[in-house]
Amino acid sequence: MKILKPFLVLIALALSAPAMAADTPAPPNDADALKGVKTGKVIFDINVTDPQKMTLYLKVIRQTVEDLKNQGATPDVILAFRGSAVKMVSKNRDLMGLEHDIDLDTIADQLADLGQRPGVRMEACSVATKLFGVDNSTLLDGVKPVGNTFVSLTGYQARGYANIPIY
Repeated sequence: MKILKPFLVLIALALSAPAMAADTPAPPNDADALKGVKTGKVIFDINVTDPQKMTLYLKVIRQTVEDLKNQGATPDVILAFRGSAVKMVSKNRDLMGLEHDIDLDTIADQLADLGQRPGVRMEACSVATKLFGVDNSTLLDGVKPVGNTFVSLTGYQARGYANIPIY
């Protein structure tokens, strides 16, 4: 009887395992939103003033690029930096305080990583670089200066890109 009781418990657990597995919800996905979408066309309108906040959003943008790819949509993603955010995509560290050096290193690493991913492009607004004293030649590798990101945003939206503001 001592052997029979644990044996019966094991049988009961084994029989209930498929029922418990059936109750396990499927991981969340974006299948409804991506139905029929072959290319994930998005422009991130980035006007962040806090370097720590920038590092967080760049992590989320990287995850978004991966999620698009993993769910069957080819990423076509543009990061458009404007406003004082252009200071964070410059090699000139004098534009930000010393207290931000670690975050600026992280941002540079994150942008280098994103720039290596297929379907990801980066641009910085020349109106903003002029206003904030950023020499376009000091922009991080892979960040292309454009005339005016408002014009870029207009053009990309007219071509079907989703505009996601990051402020």
